[in-house]
Amino acid sequence: MKLTHQNTLVFLYILTTLTALVSKFYYGLSFFVMLILGLSAVKFMLVAFQFMEMKKAHSFWKFLIIFYLVVFVGAVSIILH
Repeated sequence: MKLTHQNTLVFLYILTTLTALVSKFYYGLSFFVMLILGLSAVKFMLVAFQFMEMKKAHSFWKFLIIFYLVVFVGAVSIILH
């Protein structure tokens, strides 16, 4: 594995631990829901662009991944809000 893959993997571990800690302190506040969704969106983007090599893909696929993420996070936040 390249150094960038290792750094990304360590950052994903940190984000996963941070998400678990944030969810432990969840008391029904919408701030925590948005924080968990935001952390999950960052993890999704890291995995998609680093490990699935989307950074080398055509711009249409990059747009589609980002659009899906925005629609999904927006829909979930509207439903849970």
